Amino acid sequence: MNKDYDYIVAGAGCAGMSLLMRMASDSYFSSKKILVVDADDKSLNDRTWCFWEKESDIFEPIVHHVWEELDFFSTHFSTVLDIAPYQYKMIRGIDFYAYVKNTIASMPNIEWRKASVKRLLGATELLATQTTSTHQITAGIELNDGTTAFASYVFSSILFDPIPATSNDYHFLQHFTGWEIETSSPVFNPGRAVFMDFRVSQEHGTTFMYVLPTSATTALVEYTLFTESLLPDEVYENAIRDYIKSELKIQNYSIMHREKGVIPMTTFSFPRYQGNHIYIGIAGGEAKASSGYAFKSIQKRTAAIVNALKQGKSLEINKTFSEKKGQLYDAVLLHVLHYQKMPGDEIFAAIFKGNKASSVLSFLDNESSLFTDLKIMSSVPTGIFLPAALQEMVKQAKR
Repeated sequence: MNKDYDYIVAGAGCAGMSLLMRMASDSYFSSKKILVVDADDKSLNDRTWCFWEKESDIFEPIVHHVWEELDFFSTHFSTVLDIAPYQYKMIRGIDFYAYVKNTIASMPNIEWRKASVKRLLGATELLATQTTSTHQITAGIELNDGTTAFASYVFSSILFDPIPATSNDYHFLQHFTGWEIETSSPVFNPGRAVFMDFRVSQEHGTTFMYVLPTSATTALVEYTLFTESLLPDEVYENAIRDYIKSELKIQNYSIMHREKGVIPMTTFSFPRYQGNHIYIGIAGGEAKASSGYAFKSIQKRTAAIVNALKQGKSLEINKTFSEKKGQLYDAVLLHVLHYQKMPGDEIFAAIFKGNKASSVLSFLDNESSLFTDLKIMSSVPTGIFLPAALQEMVKQAKR
């Protein structure tokens, strides 16, 4: 291989393909040589992304379903969430992959290679290559077959090593199993989704169900936990089966599709860049530590990268004040959960009970004002959260 490119996208997951789509949609990049490398050909419906937004973005043409209202259930508080001006949206993995691949199929400047990336190349190796290159070589990758590729920038969403289990950080996981089911008769309201249903056992930790109806007879039912360890496969399966029977009151249905996943929810500080190796997606710390949501933050980051490239600005983009503020709030929540100061279902019930749903969503997106932040924080017990906040502020100051 040993080719030179302007940009290399290492990993064609949500972050890599979001960046690729933004490049492919902008004429500035039509003369740039771009290599995309992934071990998979992205032909399976392996995941579903849900997110909320006020305005349409680049992936609006493949939004599979939209909800204007959401249900919140718990044993402490239940309500219908009016989320205006937001909409809650779903994109299926298979549609996302196909959309991007179809877009780039006729673009000769973009090369797709099905291969595994072994590692990012170090500075010494890059320096040795610079004299023989036609491009400015400041980044590169080695594939598992021993070949290499070089570029001005490598955008990597690959976690090459496990997240370090440092004692100063909290390491939770959002882990889930989902069934897309179809019923023989109409039972769902496709205009309203269940955002969180905590009326399930909390014995393992913060646990809830999603129900995302896409028609009167189809819905994605997902069992989700925020805990520090995974569970046996049968626990997830049994929980979904029991919920469909006991809460949804559905006896006859078929399973059309299954999905499962694990997303890190951690206060570990992921590096955003190392030289011209730019980390994106989960590898760049774009999964929110308090919720596991990543799709929206990935879109913000990839849009910022594209704008910076076009303007010739540095990609050594540090976190904004809003992002740092959100990072602190996330750490406080994980602190409370880690030390079992208050159950997660009670925390979320208190927050949604005391605030407008749109305010909570802006808070979760790191887009809320300080006034809104203070109002949301006043919804939870000060005696529990204030000491946690002070401890986390001290820890962040020492980093």
